[in-house]
Amino acid sequence: MNAIIISAVWGVLMMYSGFLFKSNRNINLLSILGVLILIGVTFHEFASGMPLLLIDTKGMLFHSNFGLVFLLIILVSTLIYFILSGKDIQLAGKSSSDLYALIFFILSGIAVVAGFRSLLMLFIGIEIVSIPLYVLAGSDKSNLKSNEAALKYFLMGSFSTGLMLMGIALIYGDVGSFYLDAFSTGFGVLTPLKAAGLLLILASMSFKVSAAPFHFWTPDVYDGSPSVFTSFMATIVKSVAFFAFLTLFDFGFGKMHDQWKTIVAIITAFTLIIGNITAVFQQSVKRMLAYSSIAQAGFMMLAIFAINTFAKQGMLLYFAGYSFATLGIFAVLTKMKDHSIDAFNGLAKSQPIIALSVLISLLSLAGIPLTAGFFAKYYMLLAVIREGNMMWLVILAVLCAAVSVYYYFRVIQAMYFKASASETALEFDPNFKWVMLMNAILIIVLGIHPDLILNLI
Repeated sequence: MNAIIISAVWGVLMMYSGFLFKSNRNINLLSILGVLILIGVTFHEFASGMPLLLIDTKGMLFHSNFGLVFLLIILVSTLIYFILSGKDIQLAGKSSSDLYALIFFILSGIAVVAGFRSLLMLFIGIEIVSIPLYVLAGSDKSNLKSNEAALKYFLMGSFSTGLMLMGIALIYGDVGSFYLDAFSTGFGVLTPLKAAGLLLILASMSFKVSAAPFHFWTPDVYDGSPSVFTSFMATIVKSVAFFAFLTLFDFGFGKMHDQWKTIVAIITAFTLIIGNITAVFQQSVKRMLAYSSIAQAGFMMLAIFAINTFAKQGMLLYFAGYSFATLGIFAVLTKMKDHSIDAFNGLAKSQPIIALSVLISLLSLAGIPLTAGFFAKYYMLLAVIREGNMMWLVILAVLCAAVSVYYYFRVIQAMYFKASASETALEFDPNFKWVMLMNAILIIVLGIHPDLILNLI
C-alpha cells in the first residue's frame, strides 16, 4: 500500500535531482536507493501483514500475499534494471533525472495494479503505467523510428483503453458496481450485457499483453523505442499487464470460467504460433526478442486459461525468470551498435563472462532444465493439464517451445561457434560483468529452487 505513495514521492524527488546533483552517477545511485526503500517497505508489509501507514481505500485496494510477492519481484527486477542499464538511461535523453522520475511514476501505477479490487483502480493503475511509457518510447527525439514507436504505442494504447472503458461501462450497467466481488452475483450467469463487457475487456487486456491477434503494434514499438526502455517495456510492464489480466479474470469472472475459457484458448494458440514462427525469420536480435516476447505471452496466457493454483504459482515464476533473463540480454544488446545476430559472433572468445550470462538467459527463455524458465513453463503446462479437456493446447505449447529453441540457439551458435568479423572487441565495465554474472546465477538458483518464490504464497 505504502509503495504507491513512496514511489510517487520519489518520482517527484527524481525530477528535482537534476538540480541537486551535477553527476549522473549520483542520480543513478539515488534511484537505486529509492528502489531499495520500496523493496524494504513492501517486504515489511509482506512479513508483518500491516503497511507502515494505514489508508482506508473502501475496499478498492487490497494487497494480498500474492500481490505483494508479485510487487517484490517487480521491484527486484527494477533494481537489476537500474544497476545494469543505469549508464544507458543517462545516454537516452538530455535529462536522465526526468527519465528516472517517469519510471518511478510507473512503479506507483504498478503498486496500484498489484492490489486493485475495483475496475476504477484497474483503469487508473494501467493509465499511470501507460502514459509515462509513451514518453519513454519517444525519448530519442532525433530518431524517426523512436518517434514512430511512440506514436504507434500512444494510438494503440488509447484504442485499447477505449475498449476497456466501454467494457467497464457495460459491466457497470449490468452489475451496478465497479467492485470485482459484485461481478459473480447471480451464480456466475453471463448476461448479454456482461458478456459484451467481458469481450471488450478481454480484447483490451490482450492488446496490453500483446496477445494475437492484438499483437501487431509490438514489434514496431519494441524495435523503434530506445533499447534501454524496450527491455523495461518487454519485461516489467508486460508482467504488470498479465498480473492485472489474471487478477481480473480470477476475482471478477472466475465463476463464469467455463463460458469464456474457449475464447482464451484460441487467443493463446494464435499467440504461440504467430510469435514463435515469426521469430524464426528475424535477423535482428532486438526484433527477434520482440516476437519472442509475443511467444512468451502465449505461454503466460495459459495461466489466464487455467486460473488455478498452479497457474498463479507458475505466473510468479514466469515473471521472475522471464524478467531477469530478458533484462540481462537487453542490457548487453543496448551496448551494441549492431543488433543483428552476426554482431554476437565470437562474443564467447572476447567476453566469456558476458557470453556465459547471455547463454544462461537464452536457455531460460527457451525453457531448458536447471533454469527458472523451465519450471515456469512446467507450471503453465501443469495448470492446463489440471484444468482438463484441452490437451491439444498443451501439445501445441510444447511444440512451440521446441521451435523457440531454434531461434534462441542461433544466438548461442553465433557466440560460441562463429568467429568475429570485427577486429575491435566490445568493451564492458567490470562491475557490469559481475552484475550480469549474478543475474545469471539468480536464474539458475530459481531453476533449482523454485520453492524460493512458490513458498512465499
